[in-house]
Amino acid sequence: MKLEIGGMSCNHCKMRVERALKSVEGVEDAVVDIDEGIAEIFTTKNIEENRLREIIEDAGYSFRGIRE
Repeated sequence: MKLEIGGMSCNHCKMRVERALKSVEGVEDAVVDIDEGIAEIFTTKNIEENRLREIIEDAGYSFRGIRE
């Protein structure tokens, strides 16, 4: 699943978003591409979009949606 995220500009941002997403139960891995503004997550179960939004916004970034 790919998430569109706004406000990331450096490796610190990348690490912060990856750490936040990996803290969610069911997320096995998260890989952030700063240039594309995307986080790709690999999950073991379905995670609600609202939960993902909350995690991203609590980390200080804007959640722009899920890219199909």
